[in-house]
Amino acid sequence: MACALTTDISLDCRDAVGGLKEVYFIELENVSTYTESSGTITAITKASGKVFRKWSLVTDTSSMTETITGSRANGSIFYAQALQIIVNKMRVAVRNEIKLMAQNRLVAVAVTMEGTAFLLGKENGLMLEGGSGASGTAMGDRNGYQLDFSGMEKEPMFEVASGVISTLQS
Repeated sequence: MACALTTDISLDCRDAVGGLKEVYFIELENVSTYTESSGTITAITKASGKVFRKWSLVTDTSSMTETITGSRANGSIFYAQALQIIVNKMRVAVRNEIKLMAQNRLVAVAVTMEGTAFLLGKENGLMLEGGSGASGTAMGDRNGYQLDFSGMEKEPMFEVASGVISTLQS
């Protein structure tokens, strides 16, 4: 059987934490190739002169979700990927970058608070599909943006090897 199970999964230590600390974005068309081994991306080749753009995130504000969607009747399965990021302080530089992001299909590398990175939008890209910019009402309210990205892939998110992160912006 081509899809036989291969691994036992046991309980792990209770040391996991949630949230994202940073996300790197690039236009889908500017990624040439990926090198993958057993579900881990070990290299990303970018078009000449192109780099991933780093967005640093405020703790306890941003998240990623992957929803497995299957159809018994159709024999199909796909993975819906969602990324929500919060950016504090409405600024023209952020506004301008959001406009460009909304016009593109993107690849994202999201780094968790634990330091593990995941690739979203590998084949079909993520799209900026919603969000808002708001001033807040009270002095203690957020002044900034909420950005909602989504995508659909035929495979689940890949982990990105730690050594790849240092190559994203070079």
